[in-house]
Parts: sequence; structure tokens; C-alpha cells
Amino acid sequence: MLDPETGNRIVFNGEIYNYPQLRTELETFGYRFSSNSDTEVLLKLYAEYGQEMLTRLRGMYAFAIWDKTKRGIFLARDPFGIKPLYLVDDGNTLRFASQVKALLAGGQVDTTPEPAGHVGFFLWGHVPEPFTLYKNIRALRAGSCLWIDSSGRKDTGLFFELTAELREHGSERISQEYARKSLSAVLLDSIQHHLVADVPVGVFLSAGLDSSSVVALAAEVGSSALQTLTLGFKEYQDTPQDEVTIAESVARHYGTRHHTYWVQRDDFVADRDRLLDAMDQPSIDGVNTYFVAKAAHEMGLKVALSGTGGDELFGGYPDFVDIPRLVHTFRPFARVPGLGRGFRYLTAPLVKRLISPKYAGLFEYGGDWAGAYLLRRGLFMPWELPDVLDGELVRKGWSELHTLAAMHQSVESIGSDRLKVTALETGWYLRNQLLRDTDWASMAHSLEVRVPLVDLALFRAVTRWVHAGFIPTKHDMAACPTVPLPQSVRERPKTGFGIPVRQWLMADQNVNGMGQRGLRGWAGVVYRNAATRDATHA
Repeated sequence: MLDPETGNRIVFNGEIYNYPQLRTELETFGYRFSSNSDTEVLLKLYAEYGQEMLTRLRGMYAFAIWDKTKRGIFLARDPFGIKPLYLVDDGNTLRFASQVKALLAGGQVDTTPEPAGHVGFFLWGHVPEPFTLYKNIRALRAGSCLWIDSSGRKDTGLFFELTAELREHGSERISQEYARKSLSAVLLDSIQHHLVADVPVGVFLSAGLDSSSVVALAAEVGSSALQTLTLGFKEYQDTPQDEVTIAESVARHYGTRHHTYWVQRDDFVADRDRLLDAMDQPSIDGVNTYFVAKAAHEMGLKVALSGTGGDELFGGYPDFVDIPRLVHTFRPFARVPGLGRGFRYLTAPLVKRLISPKYAGLFEYGGDWAGAYLLRRGLFMPWELPDVLDGELVRKGWSELHTLAAMHQSVESIGSDRLKVTALETGWYLRNQLLRDTDWASMAHSLEVRVPLVDLALFRAVTRWVHAGFIPTKHDMAACPTVPLPQSVRERPKTGFGIPVRQWLMADQNVNGMGQRGLRGWAGVVYRNAATRDATHA
């Protein structure tokens, strides 16, 4: 879009949820608008505030603004990295896109392998930012911006830093009753903002507290003809893992127009190649989002809300209990030089044949926050990497990643155990896996997925309350709707969102990547697909 008054231009991916308020503010300053789009608001906001505009935005976004007067380009990405943005800068030309695939398709990009990207994939099951599989393609970090002008000046700024946000800033104590009332108001406010659209909005509904609460609050704010969608798996039908019955009861409870979409192994096999092609970077996750987005597309939906982010914000994962327990239990052993590494060296060959290979690393990694988190979330352990990749590639990649040091930095000076785990889960798993997978899997079906539980105002409010003595749980979140959730949802134990990918893969004789089955086997398939893409563009 072009701003005829300044000559500035913008390319923009995402949604700005507070753009009506920003537009009203700018109109009082004398700005005139020719459309009702948030894109035009961004252009006018830049004209008024320059780079300081980022402190006023509420939404998911990646954009680039060409400043005609200054002869430079300004790029920015939202605080949580909901929308991706990748860059190639060879010193002469800057290329940028929302997908690595787009940069590759444009040509003239060096596709030399990036060891950190390849090692990072097998370490985590995704490629950790800012790395990609290619040495010269980098992700712009979440919550950061970049200015490059024709004189060669290049400035990078960080307008949102997760660890700094989670550190205590002298919060006063508040009453539990006041905090719970405030939580209801902040949640409703986020839902209202995320429902702003000129097309019908649907909601992904499982049997969990997160999506059920989003449905209840969306119904409460008066979203008319609310549509909900549940993904069911034939392999789970009529078992305790089947979420369909409870999800359908929630839909009836709130009067939504509900749809259940059934998936089975044959559907996975039929769509597997298309799913792999849709992946922008290799990932062991995203299969469920791919199929629920496909169903939403077939329903005619263009926008859907998801409960993603609730576990990270409200402490829903077992990690919020298990990681602190690991750290406090094994910390004394970590103080004995060489003990952990020696135990792992002696026991790893036996342990990997009997149980998870991670148990061999308990004494070496379990005594600090970074190591304990790696044990919980890692796909392959560091000592296993030479079994699946070239040893020299592993050495270089591990050195570049600085994995443990980076995770230590993530929790530095955060006093609360709860917020330490929030920092790790949000900064590593949510950003690098869940949000990225949601983006490629939904974009493959021309669907926009919004995440009202990954909202800056909500995040800051919850962080402030934790420091003030109120530590909100998912049950506190679920208690917020005026019309209570059905008892079957409120009292259902935490199970996680189940998907029978492991069974599908175990039954597929073609899936035996890296000599492994299950998710590790799927990692091999995904990696080989990405490697084929490497060869194509080399």
C-alpha cells in the first residue's frame, strides 16, 4: 500500500487489533484515511511516531515500510513472534519474506547449510530462531525491528524482551478477589479485540479448558452465529482420549454452530506429501493444526480463534511442577565436578535400550533450569546427535547454538519458579514450535488463526499479578465466563491434546527415518523432505 501524502509504502502480514482506536487518535491529529484497513493505519502511525509506533500496537504482525524521504526500510515483528519474518542480506541486496520457501523461490540466495539449524532441529524437533537450515537466511527475532537505509546504515532494535518483562518490577500485593475480577475483564478485552473482523469468526474447540474458555468468552461478548470446530480421530473414538463428546457438549452449552471433523490414518497418508510441502521449515508438530485448518477452510471460514498459549501463561503444563522439582532435586549433584558427565557416559548405552535415553542425563543436566528444560522438551539429547548427523556438523552446530547458555539467559534474574518456566516455555516452545506451526499449517489452507491467549496486555497483566502474590491457574481462567463451563470440562484432568501420529507412523512401513519409529521416525521423514528441498535449490 502507498501513502500518497508521504510516498511511503508498506507490505504487511497480520492483524492490528487496536487499529480502530489508533485511527481515531490519528484523526484528531489531522490525518485523513481513504480506507478502513489496519494497513493504512500502520502507514499513518509511522508518519506520526516513526519507530516508536511499535509501542502502541496490539496484534500479530510482520511488516516492512519503505521511507521515501529517508531512503530506508523499516521492518518489525510482533512481540511473541506470531507472524514470521525471514531475511537475506548479502551486503548489496536485502530480501525478506514471511516464509523461507519464498526466499528460496526468488533465487539468488546462498543455500549453504547452517549447522545450527540442522542440529537444532534434531535437538528440539523444530529449527530454533534466529536460525534456519540455510546459513544466509535468518529470522528477525520476535519483538525486534530493523532499519536499513541506502547509505548502508543498519540498526537493530528490541522493543519487547521476554525475560525483562518477567522480572519483578516492585509490584504491590493485591487481593485474590480483586485479581480474579481483573482477570475476567482482561480476558474479555482480549477476546473482544481478537473478534474484530469483517467475516465470520470460528473457534477451534477441544475438550480442554483453554479452547472451552475462549468459546465461552466469545459467546459472552455477543459474537453472533459463533461457529466451533472439533477435530476427532477415528482411532480414539469412544476411548478416554476422545475429545469429541465433551467438545460437542460445550458447543451445545453455549449455542454455537458446531462441526466435528473426523480424521483417520488414511487421511494422513493421503495428505502426507501435501503436509510436508506446506511446512516452511521442518517440524515434528503441526499435523493437528493442518487438519483442523483444512476442515475450517472446507467450512468456508477465513478466521478462527485458537486456545494456543493458555498452558504457557497459566501454568498448565506438567513442566511447571516437574522442572522446578528436577532442579531442586539434582542441584546438589550438579555441584560435584564431573559427576553428571561420568554417570551419563557409563549408563547411556544401557539406559537407551531400557528406557528413555534422557534418564542418563539426569545428574548432568537436571540440576539447573536450562538442562532440566532440555531434558523435558528435547527430541534427541546432545550426546545422541552424532548418531543422526555428521560429527563435524554436530560440533559446529552445537557451538553456534549456545543452547544451554541461551536458556540460562532466558531465566536470568527471574525470581519466581513459575515465571522461569513461563520464560522457557514461551521463549522456546511457544515461539519456535506452536506459533510457527500454526502459521504454516493455517496458511496452507488460506486460514487466519488468531491467538487471544497470546496477547501483550493479557501477558503483562498476568505477570504483574504473579509478582503481586496472585498466581492465576487455568482453573482461574476457566472460572471467568459468566456462564460457567460445563462440569465435565472443569473437572476433566489435564491430558494434553492427543493425536495418534505415533500409531499412524508405526503402521507406515515407509516411515523408518534414522532407524527410529514414532516421533523420532517422523523427524527423519521431515528432515529428508527438507534436505530434498535443499538439493533442489542448491
